[in-house]
Amino acid sequence: MRGILVAMALTAGPALAHPGVHVHPHDGASWMTVAGALAVLALAGGLAVRRSRDGK
Repeated sequence: MRGILVAMALTAGPALAHPGVHVHPHDGASWMTVAGALAVLALAGGLAVRRSRDGK
């Protein structure tokens, strides 16, 4: 039982640190997946163009 109370206190601590409404990183970070996918596509496209121009 004591371990559960310690875990609850550690979990609630960060939530109580900021008053008011705020965006959590997992709520507003979905754009990072899209940006990463676009970066991979851009790199792959650049490599494909270079390879096709070299004729290999």
